[in-house]
Amino acid sequence: MDLVLKHVKKYKLAVTVSLLSVVVMVMASLWQPKLLQQVLEAIITENNDEMTEIGIYLIGLAVLGLIAGILNTIFSAKVAQGVSADIREEAFRKVQTFSFGNIETFSAGNIVVRLTNDVNQIQNLVMITLQSLFRIPILFIGSFILAMLTLPELWWIIVALIIAVVVITGLSFTRMGKHFMIIQNLIDKINNIAKENLMGVRVVKSFVQEKNQLAYFSKVSDDLTKHNIIVGTLFSVMIPGFMLAANLAVVGAIFFVSHLVKDDPTVIGGIASFMNYLMQIMMAIIIGGMMMMMTSRAAVSLKRIKEILAAEPDVTYADVPEQALSGSVVFDHVSFRYPGDEKDTLKDISFTIQSGEMIGIVGATGSGKSTLAQLIPRLFDPTSGKVEVGGVDLTQVNERSLRETVSFVLQRAILFSGTIADNLRHGKKDATEQEMTRATQIAQAREFIEKLPDGYNATVEERSANFSGGQKQRLSISRGVIGAPKILILDDSTSALDARSERLVREALDRELKETTTIVIAQKIASVVKADRILVLDEGKLVGEGTHSELVATNPIYQEIFETQKGAE
Repeated sequence: MDLVLKHVKKYKLAVTVSLLSVVVMVMASLWQPKLLQQVLEAIITENNDEMTEIGIYLIGLAVLGLIAGILNTIFSAKVAQGVSADIREEAFRKVQTFSFGNIETFSAGNIVVRLTNDVNQIQNLVMITLQSLFRIPILFIGSFILAMLTLPELWWIIVALIIAVVVITGLSFTRMGKHFMIIQNLIDKINNIAKENLMGVRVVKSFVQEKNQLAYFSKVSDDLTKHNIIVGTLFSVMIPGFMLAANLAVVGAIFFVSHLVKDDPTVIGGIASFMNYLMQIMMAIIIGGMMMMMTSRAAVSLKRIKEILAAEPDVTYADVPEQALSGSVVFDHVSFRYPGDEKDTLKDISFTIQSGEMIGIVGATGSGKSTLAQLIPRLFDPTSGKVEVGGVDLTQVNERSLRETVSFVLQRAILFSGTIADNLRHGKKDATEQEMTRATQIAQAREFIEKLPDGYNATVEERSANFSGGQKQRLSISRGVIGAPKILILDDSTSALDARSERLVREALDRELKETTTIVIAQKIASVVKADRILVLDEGKLVGEGTHSELVATNPIYQEIFETQKGAE
């Protein structure tokens, strides 16, 4: 609860008003049965003046309770919404500090559920706590004392009711608690399945996997339904159990009071008040039980949110001043292993890149090309060895300095919903239209942007579904070059372009970014044939380095790749 309390402190006034209104509401609720008893006694004694006076008090008390209830609901909702929004924002801010490794540990779908469903459970907990935290003890203790004062002869009925309700509540909630964690994990799983199917709908339909995917989804959905039904069944038994206990208590009270009426007719007024207090005692216990259930479920959600907040980013940056870095890159005996893997993906790699050079990286699938490139912008840290940019060890570089120096264009072009201009400004937040024009000209994207009715303000739909693969890659390259980085990494980012467009992009990069160090990861030799040097990787090792002509003459791995592609080239 420390996480919730930390954020609740921001809303002290709203919490105070909410809790004070609860006290007023409960006091009104407790005093009404007593006034009702006095009204009934006045009716029995035919005291009209007293009956009218107490009736006015009853109406005033009801209005006061209503106003207090409205204020409590308004301010409780304000605090609950504010706290949940603050926790969601804090968790999202923490996610932004995560490295690739952290994201892979949690998974994107899991994080989405934690930021939505789990935060909603916390919101419900805050809401019911502010509405019932003071209400339950005051209502229970007050009703118990007043019921005992009203008909002290029936004290044992009150005790019996309390024992019965507590036993029913305990038996129900002890069985419910273990299902809540399972339910949240199954919600995670369903969310992941749905997301993967929606994103991969073309693959599913292309391989006619609809029935298999439906069966997989149905199995998880059925498991979720089963656990929800168990919780629902326990509720369906618990509520009638409460009502049975309460009704038996009322019947018992009426039965035993009937013997007292002969001696004192005014006891009839007391039985109505007594039954009201019995119901209030039962309601206090039921609300307390509901709070226990919601607390149990919210505790699971709080634990899941705190796991995000407590996670330490795999990559942390030194607290050093910003500095201007050159475009040189040095790998000094670098090895890298992904968390959980048994073998190194990169093995003892060393090389140096001078500022302004164009470097090609080739190798078979799985040879470690993309992994090597990801170490330069420090998406991962090497397991051993060190990586330097601009002559500075990356562990001693300010994050902003590194981000302004290195730009990474991925093979899978990812564009965000919004406009083309919004996406380009991810590369430079204050980019002008002139800078956008230059960047899109280099990436050969200007030709199709200018054909759009809104130009750079054209809408990018969710998952950029309104653009082709080649258009998305060209926009992604535009975003990469718009900030004029010292180092530009192209991770097979022209794979969706035709030969002509790819040639024009390479020529524009050579012409416009002469001072930029360009690192091109490619499957095709043609993409790197004019590079100043080419690095050849094989099973995580650097097995060759040189120009195209040098490698063709001396390197067997490069020769094999070249021979398989020579016809196409």
